[in-house]
Parts: sequence; C-alpha cells; structure tokens
Amino acid sequence: MDILQAKQIVIEAGKRLVETGLIARTWGNVSCRIDSQSFVITPSGKAYESLTPDDIVLVRMADLSYDGDVKPSSEKGIHAQCYLLRPACNFVIHTHQANASIISALGADINDIEGKAKEIIGDNVPLAAYGLPGTGKLRKGVVRALKRSDSKAVIMKHHGAVCLGKDYDEAFAIAQALEEVCRLVVFQRYRALTNKPAETFRDICDYVVDLKKRAEAPAPKLTAYDSSRVGNVVKLNNKDGSEKAVVGIAKDNLILGEWPGELDMHLAIYKNRADVNYIIHSQDEEIVAASKIAKVLRPLLDDFAQIAGTTVRSAVYNPNDILKTQKNPVKALGKHRNAALLKDNGAVCVGPSQDEAEAAEMVTAKNCKTFVSSRLYDKVKPIGRADALLMNVVYRLKYSKQK
Repeated sequence: MDILQAKQIVIEAGKRLVETGLIARTWGNVSCRIDSQSFVITPSGKAYESLTPDDIVLVRMADLSYDGDVKPSSEKGIHAQCYLLRPACNFVIHTHQANASIISALGADINDIEGKAKEIIGDNVPLAAYGLPGTGKLRKGVVRALKRSDSKAVIMKHHGAVCLGKDYDEAFAIAQALEEVCRLVVFQRYRALTNKPAETFRDICDYVVDLKKRAEAPAPKLTAYDSSRVGNVVKLNNKDGSEKAVVGIAKDNLILGEWPGELDMHLAIYKNRADVNYIIHSQDEEIVAASKIAKVLRPLLDDFAQIAGTTVRSAVYNPNDILKTQKNPVKALGKHRNAALLKDNGAVCVGPSQDEAEAAEMVTAKNCKTFVSSRLYDKVKPIGRADALLMNVVYRLKYSKQK
C-alpha cells in the first residue's frame, strides 16, 4: 500500500475509534501494513484528533527500527508480530474498550461464540497473559495467544484488546463485534445466577449491591457538583454547566451564588492539593454501585492504576457535619491519588486540568464497571501491587508531563 494512503487511513481510523468510544485520549494504537517488511503506526503520547501524516511512523518489522524524531507507539512490537504471524492481516487496532476490559480482568478465554460475531471474529477469543504496557512480556503473551487460536481478536489481561483485520473496515467491525460479545458474557453470567435477563447494566449493579453492600448505615445523599480553580478563585458548577457559586479561596468569601455544604469538600481538596485545579463529582451508575460496596478499590485495569492510583479509598462526607467529615475525602485522595470513592455517592475525580480530571473519571468508571462485573464471579485478582505502583510512578513522573 502507498505510505501516504496508509497514514491517512490510520488517522481516519483513530478519529473514528475515539468517536465511538473504543479508544480515548492517546490510549491504544492503530497500524496499517505497507508490505511484507513494514507498517505505519500511531505515535506515542499524541491525541488522535490532532494527528497529521507526519505524526504516523513507518516501522520495520524485522527489528522495529524507524526513522525520524517521532516516537512510534510503545506497542509497535505487538503490531509487528500480528503482521508476521497473520499474513492476511493488514490492519491492527489495539483498544481499551470498556466491555473487553471487563473480560480482561476475569482470567479466561471466551469460547463458543455464535452467530454473526462468529463470522466476524471466530468461535473464540484467547486471553493473553499479563505483562506491563510496552514490555516484551506483554508482547510474548499476545504472540502465544495468537499461536494457539485463529481468532481475529485477542484480549490482553488487565489491559484491553487487539483486533486484526484484512483492512480498516474489518478491524473496526471486529472491535465492535468483540464489545458486544464481551457484554453478552457478563449478561449471561447474571442470567445464570439469577435466572432473569438483565435489561441494562443497572440490573447487574442493583443485584451486586444487594449482595455485597457494606453493613454500615447509609451515608447522607450528596448533590454532585463539578468545580475549577483559577488562581485564588473557585467556581462550583451544577451538572448542567450553570454556575452555583464563586468563592475566593484565600478567605472562603462567597463572591456569587449560594454556598451548599458540598462546596466545603471541594475547597478542602484544593487547599490540600496544589496540583489539583479541577474536580468532577461523578455519579455514574457503576461508580455509585462500587461506592456502596468497596472500602478500597484496587486496580483491575492498567490505565486505572496509572491515572487514578494504586488504590482508590472510600470516604464518608456529610454536608451536615462539615467539621467532622470535611477532610475525609482529602485523606482518601492523599498526595498522589486522582480519585476517591464517596460512600454511597459515587466518586470525586481530580486533576491539574479538566482534561486530566475527565481522564481520571473515565478510568474510574471503567474500573468500577469491571469491579461490579467481577462480583458475579469467584475470586478475581487485581493487578499486583508492585506492577501497579510502577505504572503509577512512570505515568506521574514521565507520561503525564508530556501531556
């Protein structure tokens, strides 16, 4: 294939995958085969929406070498092996899609796929052994999975998925079909346990909460607000974006609006975390469900460990007892966590910018959905503490500074 044409297709695929939610931000990667010796691939650490042909890197399969100053994706070795092991494959997508991520934590292959999905993917999807992102161990796990199956998709433990197509359209169809297959695995497990069909994921959340909810008395219901800090001024916004309050943080003086009890929690976080300039209080259904169950949420997914923290802890906040509970979320966040569960009320997700806070919310929601789904199964192990810590430190000290 012509190199410029291949680069344009990779850019188009990246944008489409972001639009459909199969990948986000700079996560995942996309490549296209040029010939039997080379392929082009997305760069490391650059957003898909802003990519140009100059950002797409030509990589040689034999030794993973490349020319120029733009660094290709750290998973280039996986893409090379896909092309070497599957001569009919000309397009590869590595996604962090939500439902495949759930299955990645459960520890088993998907077998006996039926219907249209079988025609698109094959009759099974192998699970590759765990390895840290960008490592030879991760690549070797994918290679072993490809060699023991003729499936066009591989799930990477605690990580995501790889989809191998003869072209861009087939790779995209595989990713979409895989997401539905993975959804059905969880929904079928729910039906096997309850003898009832799940209409939505809310049914699974409600079932798991009823089984596993914490024994303590329910926490007071909180109204969810988002907030931002610019200099010494904090703006508290309703979820529809309208302004609730504007406060001078130095003297806690109300400049505009009204002062709800939840505002004190936001101010406490800003005063204790100089690196935080944006707070999202998320009450997505999977996050609320997790906040009703977990005292400590451990990482079931790589990107959660990287961005949210090696653990996310639960805190009780009571707007009617501010003096006693105001600092509970601050303690749960600590110095480096970017999310904290609020018992029975979802989670606060924080960052130095709105974009980073949204990233923390995204990985927290995905990890919570995985956590809730895992309660339908026997013991599901989180990522090891050492691996989680390493990923978190590398992200904080290196990758986040590239953003």
